[in-house]
Amino acid sequence: MRIIARHIIDDFEVIHPDAMTSLETWYKMSKSKKWTRPVDIKNDIANASIIANNRVVFNIKGNDYRLVVAVDYQRRIFFIKFLNSHEEYDKIDASTIQYKE
Repeated sequence: MRIIARHIIDDFEVIHPDAMTSLETWYKMSKSKKWTRPVDIKNDIANASIIANNRVVFNIKGNDYRLVVAVDYQRRIFFIKFLNSHEEYDKIDASTIQYKE
């Protein structure tokens, strides 16, 4: 998979160095895959959540952090849409990345 907006991960690791190992593991594994369907992701990462609008939520560092990507399965691209704490994740609608009111 191509991963768009790697800078989001880099910036996050500066602020949250405790997430670095988990994020780098996720990044390397995801780059090496050629997922073409949501089930392909679930087969490799059972705790990934497939949600509306071709979004996938990944638990990072034992669920301390959440990473949301939009997926273009045909072109095999992940677009990073959100990376933050589980607490901040609970404040958004992950399918739109809009804050809940």
